[in-house]
Amino acid sequence: MAPQKDSNCIFCKVVDKQIPSKLVKESNDYVVIRDINPQAPTHVLIVPKQHVRNIAEFEDADALGRLFQVARDIANNEGLENGFRVVVNTGTDGGQTVDHLHIHVLGGRALGWPPG
Repeated sequence: MAPQKDSNCIFCKVVDKQIPSKLVKESNDYVVIRDINPQAPTHVLIVPKQHVRNIAEFEDADALGRLFQVARDIANNEGLENGFRVVVNTGTDGGQTVDHLHIHVLGGRALGWPPG
């Protein structure tokens, strides 16, 4: 069965290759793309192919765990041995701008705290 999609969602369109992106990695369950507005030298997004609005609505704990394993693997592949940040913005107050769950992996420089 094909993953659920939202025809108005920009990330669903990226997943379906209707919108071009800089693809880093792809599997049956997710795509990893370079952020178009990077906030660090390395800034990639892990986007599940299934349309789920945000982490608060994602019910599959195993799939969520696999996405975080992908974040670890991407950080290793990108050479972020000095450290990296994993961010999941949720809802308007959390800074989410696209209503499709996605995980940011940022690194390549020292990242300050608090972030915003």
